[in-house]
Amino acid sequence: MIKSIITLGIESSCDETSVAVVRNGREVLSNIINSQIPIHEKFGGVVPEIASRNHIDAISIVTKQALEQANITYSDIDAVTCTYGPGLVGALLVGVSYAKALSYAIGKPLVGVNHIEGHIAANYITHKDLKPPFIALVISGAHTHLVHIKGYNEFEILGKTRDDAVGEAFDKVARVIGLGYPGGPKIDKLAKEGKPTIELPTTHIDGLDFSFSGIKTAIINMNYKNPNINKADLAASFQKHVADVLENAAIKAVEKTGLKKIVLAGGVSANSCIRERFENLKEKGIQVFYPEMILCTDNAAMIASAGYYNYINGKRDGLNLNAVPNLKLGE
Repeated sequence: MIKSIITLGIESSCDETSVAVVRNGREVLSNIINSQIPIHEKFGGVVPEIASRNHIDAISIVTKQALEQANITYSDIDAVTCTYGPGLVGALLVGVSYAKALSYAIGKPLVGVNHIEGHIAANYITHKDLKPPFIALVISGAHTHLVHIKGYNEFEILGKTRDDAVGEAFDKVARVIGLGYPGGPKIDKLAKEGKPTIELPTTHIDGLDFSFSGIKTAIINMNYKNPNINKADLAASFQKHVADVLENAAIKAVEKTGLKKIVLAGGVSANSCIRERFENLKEKGIQVFYPEMILCTDNAAMIASAGYYNYINGKRDGLNLNAVPNLKLGE
């Protein structure tokens, strides 16, 4: 019988303080998320200093809740895993510092986790039989990556954004048309009331890279020149445009790699239009996977899952582990 390995995950890269307990990378015993959205909403976006201070206030409480919900003690934990990048440096430092102190105090190994790897690993929790190789489309507020997942710890970046991340574009467009923060869910909701009838420009890039700054600027100009433009139609048109870009790039990646298995990851993978578009790819014989809604946005279960695969691959970090705000996938 294979021994169960329990990883404690800590996530604090942006505005969610989360701690989770996961068994063997796939079974969630607890996943506590303390969201700061109501705090940052009035500012129209995340304020880094405020985020860091709230992480400090919440992290001990959230850790205690995660252990209680999982019905375990510190002695049951095999490894302490934490996000060490990419993200907001102050926010990351709270989670990394807490993880290092906890690792030292309870005498358990420390494993640093790349936040992007965590988003991909969220799918291992939702889809128990999912295994590499596959293509991952990571779409979040800070990242847009098209990745060939060759193994649990082996990645090849096929394409990425050259400017704005797709989630960043959602937030900026939402702010321009008066929806506020967070932009993604609000645009998704408004788009259901409109029709994608507004013609928008397309940025043409060779290869599998993305660009979303042009569409963002086009919508800003449209809204400025015609303040009475139908906002629901504009949201629906923007959302359709984004889905077109992502779908076309994913299909090209399938053709390039020969892999007919696509995994969506990150907060924007919760978007209903994008999910519907990728569901249609199943008619072309392409398998499509995405996490359940609670695992799309930042959470510690995905970090504990990715941490498990790093741990069994032999990764260990010392107490000199530091936050790396610009950490790249695979580093």
